Amino acid sequence: MKIGIVAGVYTGDHNKFYSELLTLCSYGYDCIDYQGFIDTETDLYRMSDDDFDIYLQRQKKIAEQVGLTVHQTHGPWRWPMRDATAEDRAERFEKMAKAIRGTAILGARYMVLHNLMPFGKVDTDPEAVRTINKDFFERLCKVGEENGVVICLENMPFPDQILARPADTLAFVKALNTPWMRVCLDVGHATRLGVSAGEAVRQIGRDFLAVMHVHDNDGTGDLHWQPFTGVTDWADFSAALGEIGFDGVISVETKIPKDLSAEERDAAQRLLFARAQRIAENCK
Repeated sequence: MKIGIVAGVYTGDHNKFYSELLTLCSYGYDCIDYQGFIDTETDLYRMSDDDFDIYLQRQKKIAEQVGLTVHQTHGPWRWPMRDATAEDRAERFEKMAKAIRGTAILGARYMVLHNLMPFGKVDTDPEAVRTINKDFFERLCKVGEENGVVICLENMPFPDQILARPADTLAFVKALNTPWMRVCLDVGHATRLGVSAGEAVRQIGRDFLAVMHVHDNDGTGDLHWQPFTGVTDWADFSAALGEIGFDGVISVETKIPKDLSAEERDAAQRLLFARAQRIAENCK
């Protein structure tokens, strides 16, 4: 089983990307979850199609030179949420479609996306939320099919949303009935809502669990702690992955504090990889 990590927040600087990946490769990672598409206010989205293609082809080449692959990407995500109007959603669709094309250029099979949140953190009109998301993702999956990219819907950490829990995310994906949409299990988000990570894996199953975001918390906040530092039952999580025969990537989405010294940061990164490796080894 391979181990991946988030990388590649857009800076426009290929040298920084090369340096970042070189460091990650030295820790032992096999692949990355490319983060350059998240912020739609960057120059990446203002580039012409030709420049966009050239930029991402260069990013792919850098990863290959270092010895890493782009296993998955994270598509556009905005905070505060701006999904309330048809105009908002049309703009999101345009940016997501561009990110899907970019994902294909990078050679990745999967792009992770959040569901639309037209009423913010609280779904005051559940039926409207379901209809809006169904119509939106049916159209977006066609873009995914055209580019050979599977859209992976991520479970959310907001308890008052109808698609937040892994079971609800899975039910929505199954209802769309297309091979171009699968599930991204965010372990930290499940833990935040009191859902056992192991049971979520068993529930989703091998056919629908495509990718993951792996991190920990205290059960009350979306904190992105290192695994084994919060309340998640990692032994059961590993056991569940083994039971369903998951053979994908353990992709960590963990924040290393910015105020650490270089030595402390290096130690934290090495510990993070070792913990991800422990999860992978216990799946057998």
